[in-house]
Amino acid sequence: MMWSRREFVQLASVAAGYFAHDANWARASAQQRLSQDDLLKFDSKGQVTLLHLTDMHGQLNPIYYRPPSENFGVGAFEGVPPHLVGDDFLAFYGILPGSPLSYAHTMYDFVNLARTYGKLGGLDRTATLIKSIRAERGEDKVLLLDGGDTWQGSYTSLKTNGADMVRAMRTLRPDAMVGHWEFTFGKERLRELIAEMGYPFLGGNVFDTEWEEPVFDSKAYFEKGGIRVAVIGQHFPYTAIANPKHLTEGWSFGIRLGEIQKNVDSARENGAEVVVLLSHNGFDVDQKLAREITGIDVILTGHTHDAIPQAMEISGTLLLSSGSHGKYLGRIDLKVHNGKVVDHSSSLIPIFADIITPDYEMSALIRELRSPYEKECTRVIGKAGELLYRRGNFNGSWDDVICDAIQEIRDVEIALSPGFRWGTTLLPNQDITIDDMYAQTAMNYPAVYRRDMSGQELKDLMEDVCDNLFNIDPYYQQGGDMVRVGGISYSCAPKAKMGERISNMTLTDNGQKIEASKVYKVGGWASTRSDTEGPAIYDLLESYITRHKTVSPKDKSTIVITGMG
Repeated sequence: MMWSRREFVQLASVAAGYFAHDANWARASAQQRLSQDDLLKFDSKGQVTLLHLTDMHGQLNPIYYRPPSENFGVGAFEGVPPHLVGDDFLAFYGILPGSPLSYAHTMYDFVNLARTYGKLGGLDRTATLIKSIRAERGEDKVLLLDGGDTWQGSYTSLKTNGADMVRAMRTLRPDAMVGHWEFTFGKERLRELIAEMGYPFLGGNVFDTEWEEPVFDSKAYFEKGGIRVAVIGQHFPYTAIANPKHLTEGWSFGIRLGEIQKNVDSARENGAEVVVLLSHNGFDVDQKLAREITGIDVILTGHTHDAIPQAMEISGTLLLSSGSHGKYLGRIDLKVHNGKVVDHSSSLIPIFADIITPDYEMSALIRELRSPYEKECTRVIGKAGELLYRRGNFNGSWDDVICDAIQEIRDVEIALSPGFRWGTTLLPNQDITIDDMYAQTAMNYPAVYRRDMSGQELKDLMEDVCDNLFNIDPYYQQGGDMVRVGGISYSCAPKAKMGERISNMTLTDNGQKIEASKVYKVGGWASTRSDTEGPAIYDLLESYITRHKTVSPKDKSTIVITGMG
């Protein structure tokens, strides 16, 4: 009997871990077929339901997105969620290899499973799930919260300056949001889009540098299921470091633990029975924060694109990270008694696009938003010679191709590509469209520079980025993943001290050691300097793909990781 992809989608366990103890059940359930009702199955509890979306990066339609094969934690965070990948992740959560949850959460046999289970996400599918949950629980019990990095990351978001995502999200009716890449549209445009949203843009950790006053409201109150809920917002604390400072000139960011505690205490004094921190700090930052701030019931975290099947409980605070690119919808139900959370249930719902009925209203809106750009978005410019992906602590194949393009077109010895976590995946032999290419490059400081850099400057730059990723104190982790490189090979010891993590740097084409005093031609993009000049990365990459037709990484750079299990 021939099965369609939709029929072949299997059920391992929607709420992974509920059945982890029963291997016989897991094996039997792997033979069943997953339905929309299966995805919506949930142990509903209490009076309040929290729904969480984060890090969508402009993706309106379903996508492929390969989870990382490296996600190293250091110090107290080594070898614990979210720093588990592949078989370790599957074993920890009791997920069957080859199952839908295996595909949704790991790189395990990714190409074959992607061809079996199809794409994930799509805001019209997300809308279907949200409407179903609101209908089941009642509108008065549900809070929908947007964790930020929503407006940026696609061709249409770039061309509309975020307006497409604001209109789409407004249709979903979130109750509040926070931000990070939203700030890269600049202060004036940010204010325009906030005015169009119709719901709060919360963040108590951004202050005006002239008056030392908060720029945004820190919190908002909601009555849900007869319970007073306070939502406190936390924008990405290192926006002015990780992104161009001139775009937010006059605003000061930071974690500001004192402000968070003050806002929590104020919320409690104002009758809040549930306090939620809607955060774009990143998973490890919020793990530490949960141990240091008292009075928070739930932290819904974003920024690091981590996805865990169920919320973790840390010092009495529930912590859930809901992935990225619209692949998941996070849900936490809370039972409250005498002003305290006494019970809960949680799940991260993978949005399998082939089995969820698209919401008519959202589908129509997406067609409308994309119609002026659809012909260009779907224009084919080449083909993927192998699996092209970005996410991982170190080089991904999409960034390898970008580095190849920079080396060739900018005529440089060494290419650098930022360690962005956003960017979708293409399967081998899949057409590359303008949509696909902009999903890796759509940003408003895209200039590809060409400059001289000494070996010592290159080493210092790489050490600095590495410390942002692997500092033992997550409060000092200020950026994304490791800078991607083309033309050089090196060794990295994540657990070493600052300045001692990067070694054995050599030119890939001839094996010569990178000399501290020697000057090299280096190309890169996404510089935070306002005076950077050069062609836009998306124009350069389109030229390269069009020239080569079928693209795979050409550079043979190797990165050796030492000192990790």
